Amino acid sequence: MNYPNGRKGTAQVLGKQEDSNQKFSNRGMTLENDINATNDYYLAAELAVIHKKPTPVQIVKVNYPKRSAAVITEAYFKQPSTTDYNGVYRGRYIDFEAKETKNKTSFPLKNIHPHQVEHMKSVIRQNGISFLLIRFSQLEETYYVTGDLLISLWEEHLQGGKKSIPYSFIKEHGRLIPFHYQKRVDYLTIIDQLHF
Repeated sequence: MNYPNGRKGTAQVLGKQEDSNQKFSNRGMTLENDINATNDYYLAAELAVIHKKPTPVQIVKVNYPKRSAAVITEAYFKQPSTTDYNGVYRGRYIDFEAKETKNKTSFPLKNIHPHQVEHMKSVIRQNGISFLLIRFSQLEETYYVTGDLLISLWEEHLQGGKKSIPYSFIKEHGRLIPFHYQKRVDYLTIIDQLHF
């Protein structure tokens, strides 16, 4: 990174100095953090309005030692959540799930839940755009997988097919999302290519 005074910056990564011109390795960011930062950029640039959905939780017990230090001690999920993110882009409803795996050779389908697939089907039937973002954290690669493709693979899985999606298949049929400084996971570029 070049700062306004012209000096090259270095990034502190896991206790080591790293030249920021090197590969974006060991960024220490999760996929969720990167998507949230990307969505903040989209919102500020007035490109899209997309947010992480809150998980519906019912609070049962709260410990109030004093008002400013209330601690939730017991809570339950009210219902299974659908997908992670939703919003609007260029007049179209956007709805997607984001998953991260340390596996280098495949993405296990057990990471997706049946109610999420049903939700994605409903979104697509209403002409919304639904997809899955998969990050292979060990490979530092993030892929866009269309909802239609995921649904097809899920249905094959239910009929006794593969329990995971091979990395090679995702690399061939998904879309690699290059890492950018501000738009860390620039999925809108792929949506433009596929839907507009």
